[in-house]
Amino acid sequence: MTRANLAARLGTRERDPACAERGASVPEARSPAGPEPEPGPGPESESGTRSRRWKALAVCLVAGFMTLLDVSIVNVALPSVREGLHTTESELQWVLSGYALSFGLFLVPAGRLGDARGRRLVFMVGLALFTLASAACGAARTSAWLVAARLVQGLGGGLIAPQISALIQQMFSGRERARAFGMFGTVVGVSTAVGPLLGGVIIQAAGADEGWRWVFYVNLPIGILCLFLARRLLPDTPTAGARQWSRSLDPVGVALLGAGVLAILLPFVQAQQWKGDGKWLLLLLAAVLLACFVRWESRCSRRETEPLVALSLFRVRSYWTGCLLIVFQFAGFTSIFFITTLYLQSGLHYSALQAGLAITPFALGSGTTSLLGGRYVDRYGRRLVAGGLALTALGLAGTALTAHEVEGHSTGWYLMIPLLLAGLGTGFVIAPNQALTLSQVPVARGGSAAGVLQTGQRIGASVGIAGVGSLFFTRLNAGHGPPAEADWRSAYQHGLVLSVVFVLIALTAALADVWTDRQGTESHPAVDHGPPPPPG
Repeated sequence: MTRANLAARLGTRERDPACAERGASVPEARSPAGPEPEPGPGPESESGTRSRRWKALAVCLVAGFMTLLDVSIVNVALPSVREGLHTTESELQWVLSGYALSFGLFLVPAGRLGDARGRRLVFMVGLALFTLASAACGAARTSAWLVAARLVQGLGGGLIAPQISALIQQMFSGRERARAFGMFGTVVGVSTAVGPLLGGVIIQAAGADEGWRWVFYVNLPIGILCLFLARRLLPDTPTAGARQWSRSLDPVGVALLGAGVLAILLPFVQAQQWKGDGKWLLLLLAAVLLACFVRWESRCSRRETEPLVALSLFRVRSYWTGCLLIVFQFAGFTSIFFITTLYLQSGLHYSALQAGLAITPFALGSGTTSLLGGRYVDRYGRRLVAGGLALTALGLAGTALTAHEVEGHSTGWYLMIPLLLAGLGTGFVIAPNQALTLSQVPVARGGSAAGVLQTGQRIGASVGIAGVGSLFFTRLNAGHGPPAEADWRSAYQHGLVLSVVFVLIALTAALADVWTDRQGTESHPAVDHGPPPPPG
């Protein structure tokens, strides 16, 4: 693809922002959701609108950071939770996986709900639920109480996440949009990696007995402040009207997709606690449910009713390629925090704070290159993503090699260098891939399209943690008696090898997209391929 065509895809030509959404040269037809907000008439109004957009983005990013942080921050709090509530291993697993399960389950319906009923409204409802559930988590007196509160907290996070991507599409266009997605990519990478460090700091400051409660209580002032600012700063989304409530939300599609995603996620998030192979039969059920979902959505499109997900989006190569590769990227990089924390704390007897510090370079690298990636994505396109994936694979392979060569308590500090390299690579993947994947999605479908993309991230993370964790524990328990340091090191290396394999699969998808673009450019060097097929 030529640079001019890539710029057109990302909306960087000087033309109507509505046209930039589709890469078209004529204005896009109004969607049933109503017209998009228009800029003010004069320079002062435009300056004020621009300032308001960036303030609104800051609110979105803080809320997004808080919800994504709770995916990883709880890892280092589990020993404290076990002591405080006398929880079983199964209950501890549900404290972790319950959040991920409900978070992933509601992403697509929440995205569609925001498109249909207003993104600001859904964002605020999700934020209120998340904040109240955080208070309930911190106040928990029993394991069942904590698990239930974590499920509600995940629901709140699932309502918030797709609104952020959709609001970025709604508020920004062209280079500003790429820059905003770069900031969001920084939040995704840093929040996942910095969770163990912040958790360790909070537990050390508040004490081992009650420190886990403050891991949740810290969300309260942030959530309340974000709620107040969201009401004032976030733009409203015109809706199709209350009379179309049930029709526009596609309840049958919601039920089929929700059951299908649940059937995929459940065996992976419960891989260690659900003994036997019977759990994998749920994947067959998931295939049947998702096939029924596709058939139902196709039927909705033929009848010209509003589907939950516009299947025509998957005819756009930039969209389905981005969704596919991000599944394997998240399977590869999110799993390393799980096994690295285990290796450092249980194998090398690091404290929670020390383990968090050892992983911090990944967060620093990811945050730095996410900002750069948002700036350069319009110049390099998918090649930037492919380079980032190659760098991530190299960093993870270097981490495995370092663990093999370095023994003893100092291992964690040597791991910081290859983890920094892996973080630098990841930053060049998340934000640019999000910008490219959503570049040809109309604003009116931004929420549901982002929900599908983020559901892929959650599925990838669950598959990666289950697969890498299973290999890790199988290798760890291969010997007789308690595992020695050499057993922990061997288990860690094997887990990292599988993480590298996942990233290499993502790299293959990115390279295939780059090659296809190059072939198309050589065959039709001056052709502008125009907009994608209309959704629905």
